[in-house]
Amino acid sequence: MRRALVATVVAALLLLSLAGVGEAAPLAKVRLSEVVRSVFYVPLYVAFSQGFFEEEGLEVKLSTAWGADKGAAALVSGTVDIGFFGPEAGIYVYTQGAANHFILFAELTARDGSFLVGRRPEPDFQWSSLKGKTVIGARPGGVPELCLEEAIRKSGLEPFKDVNIIRNIAYTATAGAFASGVGDYVALFEPTPSMMEKEGTGYVVASIGAAVGPTAYTAFHARADWVRNHPDLVQKFTNAIYRGMLWTQQHEPAELVKAIEKFFPQVDQEVLLRCVTRYQRIGAWQRTPVLSKESFYRLQEIMIAGGELPKRVPFEKLVTNEFAERAVAAITAP
Repeated sequence: MRRALVATVVAALLLLSLAGVGEAAPLAKVRLSEVVRSVFYVPLYVAFSQGFFEEEGLEVKLSTAWGADKGAAALVSGTVDIGFFGPEAGIYVYTQGAANHFILFAELTARDGSFLVGRRPEPDFQWSSLKGKTVIGARPGGVPELCLEEAIRKSGLEPFKDVNIIRNIAYTATAGAFASGVGDYVALFEPTPSMMEKEGTGYVVASIGAAVGPTAYTAFHARADWVRNHPDLVQKFTNAIYRGMLWTQQHEPAELVKAIEKFFPQVDQEVLLRCVTRYQRIGAWQRTPVLSKESFYRLQEIMIAGGELPKRVPFEKLVTNEFAERAVAAITAP
């Protein structure tokens, strides 16, 4: 009888061990906050839609902050693990003396992704024609607003002196304010400009990113302690982002639309195709997640010119390229 009992126990244990064979390891959970929902971030949505995060062993929960200030606050409070917003937010946190400041570990976009929208088509638009006009801009101190001001300065005009800029309208309300008759122009991210063009309520007259040129822009940040304690998760996340960037580079706009359309359920494919094509045309996306010193300092020059930063912050204090460089070295285009 004892032999029968032992045999039964052994058989049960064998069945249990066999049941576990082939089971995948549980995915590590990562909470990600994006600054806004925009077609500007195609490679990020590609990483989701193509399953790259899961293949790297991550379950990424995405939320939208609707503003870099709100995204930075979520990262400071620990309600998210990774914040996706402009480097200016990390610079501000660092200059305020935070010991546990942000570390930028991967960049996605190569320049400003907003467009200047007017009330009528202007195929021969010149930035100098904004003299005496009113533009609905963005939040003071944010990169979109600073780049708008830089584009105006590059034309020889002085923001707030030659051009009136409205900066007290919430991001989600600027398009509506313009449609209701406020201002002569408004700066917006896709897909809103293309949607307005389809409706006949506004027309893209210029790319702010094309006017300003390459600069550090939207990037992935984590608190210094999180990067230090979870280097494996940072690496896996960066790997997935780079794979999304490669996939984006290798596919046509129509294929990209298919990959991202679930993130924009209220936007039709015609509009999405226009958005993606427009961003490709201006070189909106980085080819790798490595952030250069030149673009980081270029951003700070714009911040200093805009009166938001007294002096430059050292690149090495806020940026690490170790994860991005490992991803580039390890992952080859399929």
